[in-house]
Amino acid sequence: MRVGLVIVSHSAQLADGLVELAAQMAPDVTLLAAGGMDAGPDGVSGIGTSLEKVMDAVSGADAGAGVLVLADLGSAVMTAEAALEFLGGPENVVLAHAALVEGAVAAAVTAQSGADLELVKKAAETAFTPVDGPVQGGTGGGTAVVDPPAPSGAGNGAVSAELQLINPMGLHARPAATLAGALGAMDVDIEINGVDGQSVMMLMTLGAGEGTTLSVTASGSDAARAVDLVRTEVENGFGEL
Repeated sequence: MRVGLVIVSHSAQLADGLVELAAQMAPDVTLLAAGGMDAGPDGVSGIGTSLEKVMDAVSGADAGAGVLVLADLGSAVMTAEAALEFLGGPENVVLAHAALVEGAVAAAVTAQSGADLELVKKAAETAFTPVDGPVQGGTGGGTAVVDPPAPSGAGNGAVSAELQLINPMGLHARPAATLAGALGAMDVDIEINGVDGQSVMMLMTLGAGEGTTLSVTASGSDAARAVDLVRTEVENGFGEL
């Protein structure tokens, strides 16, 4: 049972496309589009929003763990708010104030990991944060280069590793989602090249291609397990070799 997502947009095509994109990274999450106005006589949805569409989508997306609603522009937000009011203001349905594309992808990946509604909402609302400073990286290399992690509990308790990407496409959307989703289910604070390893959008902003070195540092009760997971995925080329 996972949190469901509803995408509200003025454009039916935009909402449908975003659902399609997010579903690639969150196959077990219910994602429903509520885009455009009600269809006219020609069967085409015009630009705008539909209260009925949003209400139907919210009802359909609720599998018991709650629903997160994301909307694109001002009047879409107002329509979403009105829909929640008409539904009686259910406690298990919330509206995220987030960048639509980044927020939807981050929320979907977080929901896929089994996180609760509060964490899914937080993932959406904190998804888009520019990365300051240069990206750490490298070139070349056909095998993963791994430094043994520090023993758990040693020093400040941090566990770390240096890993080199070997898959041709590097840390693109699918592997970023794989890492963020799995790490999001763990009790760990983990950074990969200085960004939050539990955020799919932050991992994608690294632009880490083949040969890039990933500096991984983790702390928390699942630190060693988290670093081992990243190591395994990198060594296996995220299944893309």
